[in-house]
Amino acid sequence: MTITAAADGSALGNPGPAGWAWFVDEQNWAAGGWPHATNNRGELQAVLEFFRATAHLDDDLLVLCDSQYVINCVTKWMPGWKSKGWRKRDGAPVLNVDLLQQLDEAIKGRRYRFEWVKGHAGHGLNEAADVRARAAAEAYQRGRDVDAGPGFGESVPSPASAPAAAAAAAAAPASDAAERPGSSSAADDGLSDREIPAEATLFDFDDPTEIEIVVRLDADGHRRLLARAQDEGVSPEQLLRSLI
Repeated sequence: MTITAAADGSALGNPGPAGWAWFVDEQNWAAGGWPHATNNRGELQAVLEFFRATAHLDDDLLVLCDSQYVINCVTKWMPGWKSKGWRKRDGAPVLNVDLLQQLDEAIKGRRYRFEWVKGHAGHGLNEAADVRARAAAEAYQRGRDVDAGPGFGESVPSPASAPAAAAAAAAAPASDAAERPGSSSAADDGLSDREIPAEATLFDFDDPTEIEIVVRLDADGHRRLLARAQDEGVSPEQLLRSLI
């Protein structure tokens, strides 16, 4: 049997109050967060917590992520970073190394695969995880208790029932997450230390119209973008897309 879960992170301000969540169905999900962290840490923590929650099982795992950063970390970059003492090709330390090392341990001996899904595009499981991750971030922002969820219970949906559970999860509101003052998918790009105000809105995700984004970089920013793209083995355009 394959257990399918969506994992997602959220950071208000990026960095700022942050949350993570993984979601299988209404009986099997968990969420948490921190007063201050980046979106990428939330994304990584969500995947890590899902592996930990299912450590007692021998099922195959399918992890749905809208973060190419997380997928590439686990499936492409970690072996090389690990062989270099958790450093990049230029010798710089790898970001979020504490979580990556824990993930490296958690996936040992596990049967899993990752699948990228487009965020905020109506995918039931992804939306359910996103709602809960953002609710956790908002709880920290407002000084409230986080709804940590039931964790991994005894009831796991069969492949036939999973779509229905996903649809129900997408339709159900959770906590205060209906209020969306800003984007929860901004990435920890390392290109700027400037914090984005929590109330700033990068996209209106309720509007299905395509939006053209123009990115203006000075010469130093352009050099750093090219260096990071080369370090991660992707084109500058692919890197920018992964950061949006």
